[in-house]
Amino acid sequence: MPIHWRPLTTLDLPAVEAIAAEVHPHFPEDTAVFAERQRLYPEGTRLLEVHGKPAGYILSHPWRFGAIPALNSRLGHIPADADTYYIHDLALLPTARGSGAAAMVVTDMIDHALRAGLGSATLVAVNNSLPFWTHQGFAPVERPELSDKLRSYEEAACYMVRRLARPSRSD
Repeated sequence: MPIHWRPLTTLDLPAVEAIAAEVHPHFPEDTAVFAERQRLYPEGTRLLEVHGKPAGYILSHPWRFGAIPALNSRLGHIPADADTYYIHDLALLPTARGSGAAAMVVTDMIDHALRAGLGSATLVAVNNSLPFWTHQGFAPVERPELSDKLRSYEEAACYMVRRLARPSRSD
C-alpha cells in the first residue's frame, strides 16, 4: 500500500477535521485548535496520504512535563521552558490501520524530540490506544494532579511517558 507522511499545511485542515470527526467523534476539537497547532509548531504536524488521499494526521509539539492541554483548547504559545515532547493527537482512518504508518510517524516524532534535546515524550492515551502506545515505548504514569483534566477526555484516559535517551557518542 503506497503510504506517505508529509508536512501538514493549512490547506489540509478540512481533511484533518474530517478525519478527526470520524476517528475521534467523542473528542471534538475546533478547526482553530488544529490550525493553531500547525501554526505554532509545523515541525510536529504531518498528514498521512494513502494512494494520494488523506488518511491520517499527527499533531505534536514541545510542552511541559506533567502538564496536558485541555481538550479543545488553544495553547497560545509553545513554552520557552518546554521539557517534553507532547503528542497531542494521532489519528488514522481504517484504510491506513495495520500499515505501519502510525509507528513510522511516532518514530519520526521521537527522533525529532531527541534532536530538539527533550528528555521525554508524553501523551494522553484514549480510545483504547494504551496497547499501541505501550508497544511504542510509552508507560502509564500516575499524576493525581491531572485526574480531573484526564477525566475530561474520558474515564479511561491515561497519561503516558516515554523517557528519551540521547545516543552516546564515541569521540
